[in-house]
Amino acid sequence: MSDVTLFSPVKLGALELAHRVVMAPLTRMRALQPGDVPGALNAEYYAQRATKGGLLISEASQISQQGQGYPATPGIYTDAQVAGWRLVTDAVHAKGGKIVLQLWHVGRTSHSSFHGGKLPVSASAIKPSGQTMTADWKMADTETPRALELAEIPGVIRDYVAATKHAIAAGFDGVELHSANGYLLDQFLQDGSNHRTDQYGGAIENRARLTLEVLDAIIAVWSADRVGIRLSPHGTFGDMSDSNTTALFTYVIGEISKRNIAYLHLIEPRATLAGGSDSLLADAPDVVATYRGLFAGKVIAAGGFTPESAAAEVSSGRSDAVAFGRMFISNPDLVERIRRGEKLTRYNRATFYGGGAVGYTDYPVSETVSA
Repeated sequence: MSDVTLFSPVKLGALELAHRVVMAPLTRMRALQPGDVPGALNAEYYAQRATKGGLLISEASQISQQGQGYPATPGIYTDAQVAGWRLVTDAVHAKGGKIVLQLWHVGRTSHSSFHGGKLPVSASAIKPSGQTMTADWKMADTETPRALELAEIPGVIRDYVAATKHAIAAGFDGVELHSANGYLLDQFLQDGSNHRTDQYGGAIENRARLTLEVLDAIIAVWSADRVGIRLSPHGTFGDMSDSNTTALFTYVIGEISKRNIAYLHLIEPRATLAGGSDSLLADAPDVVATYRGLFAGKVIAAGGFTPESAAAEVSSGRSDAVAFGRMFISNPDLVERIRRGEKLTRYNRATFYGGGAVGYTDYPVSETVSA
């Protein structure tokens, strides 16, 4: 054990943080319509959770219309969305906080209702099990996606580049590449969803190609020390699977490490349902233990942490910071509550997605913290 605590400063690339309690990316489906534009209510929500020298990772934001898969999720591809996000970043910076934008393309998790009746896209035309959400907030069976044609892939990469440039214009402190939880880049990585026979399929090096090409492209337009990436090795959310998960992510993380990015964000698969359940899988693989040694930079761990287990995570040196999700929803003052050892407010799952201020900006601040 070391002297490092959750309240020791840490530097993640260019991001100098005063503590190690990070807000995880949290889909809330409250962007203004039409246009999926962040607004004043979103700015209030993020500002409530900002702390001096603390890091917030934004909710996942689609890089293009093609990348959207849920209603009222914010985008980062129009001028109006950039202006809306500027409200958020200004509010966070006014509190002394840092905020990075998570770049998102959902791939096959989407539904044709978002795309004028056209099928969602993926690495291959493989239908995931289960249901997904439509543009009018209904649940529907998943559809068999259309495999992206080889000639279309450079356009997807350009969309990530444009989104990164828009993030800069919107005042973010960095970007996080979402390559986890069964979305498009994860669909290319794992052979349960990637049956391609071109240079983006087959061997691990080929399946990792798109994630690494996107990473290199966004580094080129900003800088490596402003870029993070999120991975979910061994996670099954989105009907994901691979025939040799350890070999795949050993290669991917080794390649990412060479790029000297700001941080690697790893999701522990014990929380495999990506926030959709309160239960944790006790016998799930230990991702940080398996892959931490392959990455030379800083690691953020996420997935089912309590204040106590998070403190042990950083003091042991396993991870450099810990991301909290659901507890940040219901405790806008989470950082100070953890610092003071105070009781946490329970979240209301029924208000996670969609709606207005209820279950979003109306959670109370501790009387002790506010005093």
